[in-house]
Amino acid sequence: MASNGSSGQTKTYGTTSAISDAPPKPKDLLLTKELQECLHGRNYFETAEELEQRVVVLARLNALVKEWIVNVSMQKLPESVAREQNGKVFTFGSYRLGVHNKGADIDTLCVAPRHVDRSEFFSGFADMLRDEPGIEDLTPVEDAFVPVLKFSLKGIEIDLLFARLALPSIPQDLDLLDINLLRNLDIQSVRSLNGCRVTDRILQLVPNVETFRLALRCIKLWAKCRGVYNNKLGFLGGVSWAMLVARTCQLYPNAAASTIVTKFFLLLSKWEWPRPVLLDNLITQEEAPLDMEIWDPRHNVNDRFHLMPIITPAFPQQNSTFNVTQSTLDVMINEFMIGLGVMQQIEEGAKDWTELWQPSPFFTTYKHFIVLTAIAQCKNDEQAWLGLVESKLRKLVQALERNQFISRAHVNPKSYGPLPSEENQFSLRWFIGLQFTSTDGVNVDLTYDIRSFVNTVHRQAVSSNIFRDGMQIDAKHFRRKDLVTFLPANLLKTKKKAQGKSDGRKAVAAAAAPAALATGSEISEGLESATPASSQQPGVDALQRTLSNGPVAATLSSPRSLSPGAEPSAVKRPADDAQDGQPKKRKCSEEEGMEGAESSTSTTTDDATTIES
Repeated sequence: MASNGSSGQTKTYGTTSAISDAPPKPKDLLLTKELQECLHGRNYFETAEELEQRVVVLARLNALVKEWIVNVSMQKLPESVAREQNGKVFTFGSYRLGVHNKGADIDTLCVAPRHVDRSEFFSGFADMLRDEPGIEDLTPVEDAFVPVLKFSLKGIEIDLLFARLALPSIPQDLDLLDINLLRNLDIQSVRSLNGCRVTDRILQLVPNVETFRLALRCIKLWAKCRGVYNNKLGFLGGVSWAMLVARTCQLYPNAAASTIVTKFFLLLSKWEWPRPVLLDNLITQEEAPLDMEIWDPRHNVNDRFHLMPIITPAFPQQNSTFNVTQSTLDVMINEFMIGLGVMQQIEEGAKDWTELWQPSPFFTTYKHFIVLTAIAQCKNDEQAWLGLVESKLRKLVQALERNQFISRAHVNPKSYGPLPSEENQFSLRWFIGLQFTSTDGVNVDLTYDIRSFVNTVHRQAVSSNIFRDGMQIDAKHFRRKDLVTFLPANLLKTKKKAQGKSDGRKAVAAAAAPAALATGSEISEGLESATPASSQQPGVDALQRTLSNGPVAATLSSPRSLSPGAEPSAVKRPADDAQDGQPKKRKCSEEEGMEGAESSTSTTTDDATTIES
């Protein structure tokens, strides 16, 4: 925490003393001014009118919440007491931090007294919103890890969480950082409160809020341009980037925003992961004021396997980056080093700020790709199915990483919609770049890994009751030169030239690859041909029959042909989940309970995904 030493000593922010408390030089202030101008030039900031519209929308939402709380209270409390009841809407995320950009959504939290149930929020309040003029695209997601109402109010997208506090009424001056508010709460309410508590604590722990905000805007834009902004796919989300920038600000408390950006890349390119990043002193399990699970590797075995721990500063402290895999960590470290080189050129005057935000040369970095396509039958199924597939992609990446011949499996966070020839199709497409170790004289078979991924997605879809006929996962292997099927040839050519000029990192591009690989091989068979009846385990056959109703992509076809039901001799079985290198915290994952289902079903495959020498 921020603390004052004796007279004449420097104020300390965070867990250590500052690296430097030197004030900014005129050159630093000039670079900071140029940074602001560049961001404005990219139309990154909202106008005064747009900001005012957000305030109006939030005021209306707050009024709706208060009206709904009174209506619910009238059914449960004496009228005189019910009319005095209150609720309140809080904001968190990028809007609360003051770093949101044009068109961004607003993360909000509805806080209600103890006599208002969550079920009433997703029924009564949702119905109330449907009748409100200006409400569009209302989508309740009640069974999510953090339940949420998604909707648009007067053109502004809003994610609204719900927390029921153990209080008879909600005071207007409620301080969500009060740790006593967490007592006797259900886990969904604790998770919902966590966003606001973390955001508010970050703002308390930085030495200069305005410097922090400008530097964070720059870093968020950089992360999105360089393809390292996506928590679901194993990169970092907004709160993690905010904490990294906040820690840099703590170590350079008087620096200008331009200096913070440079020091950000310097620190993280040299950081000794998995050493955790902490904004405040870590509370141990013994010191915890409430009986809640916190990040503590001494007591929680799973925490010891986190590759890039960035710990939230509000109780209960958690690792915000448990999704990071070895491949995504390698990619981010490489990007930190590239960013540092660009910043040095900017400081020398050889480049301007726009160079920092050049797109990542993803498609010219790798020679081989898995192109994964999720397809839904209709518009109504699109969001749930495609979102589920994206949330599980990290599982496929982890499985590919366990292959001894794959040194990196890099999924591009940017997804692509249907091609012009697929205009009536509801689909999303992801690209996974593969970097190989030496594969001379060997066949690399990915059949089992992809089969397991497909089975995992479909089991989750069935258990969540979102599986419908026509939902598919299709995968094909492509060489880089063949990506013109999906991307303009001139785009690929431009990216290739840009890569050579920007980072010059030949190690990735020149990584060893198989001598031969069957191109255009496709995943396109049903699950009914994947599991012979004789191999089905008790209790699993009904599930398998359910899944077989829709086409399930499960293998990459090789030039070889196999008899139906035969098991390919080259199928490589990955290690058990216990050897994954980073098991997930049970309470932090929506995938809880699925691991047992995955391990209880054995499948064989008709075709093999092979990289042949």
